[in-house]
Amino acid sequence: MKKKLAIGLLTGAILLGGAGFAYAQTDGFQEMKPFMEKMHPELSTNELEQMYNDCHGDGGMMQDTEKAKNMMNSL
Repeated sequence: MKKKLAIGLLTGAILLGGAGFAYAQTDGFQEMKPFMEKMHPELSTNELEQMYNDCHGDGGMMQDTEKAKNMMNSL
């Protein structure tokens, strides 16, 4: 019985982890684009995408969740 419970819990954890990973891989730029266009109307789509990648890509300042939370709360 304990073995079935352990297998069930492990399977559930794997499924939830996979769903979280898939959600994290969605294109955040398309979601943020309308807000970015309002904040920076002078920038082209390419410039906005570059800005998004600079902030959210590898080594970007928004990778530090505490810093990102503070920045977004200051708006």
